[in-house]
Order: sequence, then C-alpha cells, then structure tokens
Amino acid sequence: MTAAPPILEIEGLNVTFGDQEPALIDVDLRVGAGQRLGVIGESGSGKTLTALAVMGLLPDDAKMSGSIKWQGRELAGLDDAEYAKLRGDAFSIVFQEPMTALDPTMTAGMQVAEVLRLHYARRRDAAKYHVDEDHIADNARERVLGILTEVGIRDPARVAASYPHQLSGGQRQRVLIAMALMNRPRLVIFDEPTTALDVRVQAKVLRLIDHELRATGAAALFISHDLAVVSQVCESIAVMHQGRVIEQGDVRQIFRHAEHPYTRGLVATARLDLVAPGSRLPELADFLDEGGVA
Repeated sequence: MTAAPPILEIEGLNVTFGDQEPALIDVDLRVGAGQRLGVIGESGSGKTLTALAVMGLLPDDAKMSGSIKWQGRELAGLDDAEYAKLRGDAFSIVFQEPMTALDPTMTAGMQVAEVLRLHYARRRDAAKYHVDEDHIADNARERVLGILTEVGIRDPARVAASYPHQLSGGQRQRVLIAMALMNRPRLVIFDEPTTALDVRVQAKVLRLIDHELRATGAAALFISHDLAVVSQVCESIAVMHQGRVIEQGDVRQIFRHAEHPYTRGLVATARLDLVAPGSRLPELADFLDEGGVA
C-alpha cells in the first residue's frame, strides 16, 4: 500500500540575506495530513524563518531557493495574490506575541470576523459577513462568538467587544488561535505560542491546542525552543541548529536515542527531573563541546 503524500513538503530550502551567511541551509521537512511536527532549536536556528517561508511572508530582502509544496502545488515563486488565497484557509499561523500580532485599533471580535470576511470575499459572498468599526453582521457575530467559545473563552461577547490591551495574555493568545482556526485550515503553524505566557496559562493553552487539533483533524507545525513543550503536543520532532535540520524522529526516539550532541543537550535540559539533588544543571554548551559542534 502506497503512503499518502504529505500535505506540506519542504525540500532543499535555502534563505540568504545579502552577503551574510545563509540563514537556512538545505532544510527538508514533511508534514502529513493530521500530523503534528515539532520544530525545535534555540533563537536564530531558523525555526521562525522556515515558518515565514511556508507562509510566503519572508522579508523583501530575503533570497530563497528550494521547493515548498502544498498538496503537490509548488509555492516557491507564487505571487502574493495567489498566496493570499491560501493563507487562513489552507494553512494559517499563530504568532508568538499577540500584542504585536493583533491590531490595537480593532476589537477582538472584529479581527476574528475579518478572517471570516476575507475567506468569503474570495468566494464572492462577503456581503453577508459585513464587518466595519461599528457593525458585524449577525451571522458573522454568531460564528465569531462560537469560535471564541470553542477556544475556551468564558465570556465571548465581552472579549469580542474588547480591544487587545483590555485582555489578558492568555485571552489574547486564544483570540489568535481562534483567528487561525476560523476557516478550518488543514495546517496550523504555531510559532512559540506559549512563550509569553506564565506556566499555568501555558498549560491551559497547550491543552486547548491539543483539543482543537484533535477536534478539527488539522495538521500542525509547532515551533518552540522548549523540547518539553513540544513533546506535549507533537508526535514527531525536527531539531534545527544554525539554519539546518540536524535530526528528526518521533518523540520517543528523540528522548531515548538522540544521536546529535545538540539534541542530547536539549533532552538533558528538558529532563531536569533526572538531575540528582545538588548536581550542576546541564547546559547545552556541555554537549556542543563534547560533539565538537560550533
């Protein structure tokens, strides 16, 4: 029996900026339908840049080569108008910091409704989902309140009428997740979605993400520097270091049989429960020195 092709396939992806050292080098990643792939690594490893390349949101001065295919369709070189038809519908993204991702001049409800309106605008029936500063059409309002309730917001009407600065960090992140899920995309990219949250709220958001992915059957590309966080949501992991994917495997394989020194360092720093009382905490540098990794 032939395995189903991946919905997202990245092959030989390279990104450079001017005369600088390459930011991404021969990145290969594949995500199957309904699969959850975690991409981990420290800041500057290329995780977010990979996500931006998939979304067609690289800076203007970036030079990209390689292949990014969505359900077999080549995205590299696609113009922005064609890309816009895919963003939010086929795939969407939840950014790390909701205060910069959300528009401070629009209520949360209007921003969620705008995602819906843009989706239907492409189908030429946007009028029934009319959105402006003073009014959201009744059927759009129903959908907005429904998705806000779905992502665990207890008072969706109040949150919908609130501006981002009037919401807590957890509420803002849930609004972003609601926007990403509004049109039921087949792939959701989560870019460090819990980094700005305290531990208690972080746990709630991770449970929410897990629940929503199960409910919708969407695939996920979950980006984080924290292996412990990724292991709670994902079934497989790709490790990035200095712009390269250095190791891939399922979660159990990575935790038990990591091969690359950098990956072993990530596992050690994630498994602090194994450190004997009074012992020095492990550092990534210890493992990089051991393996001769720069």
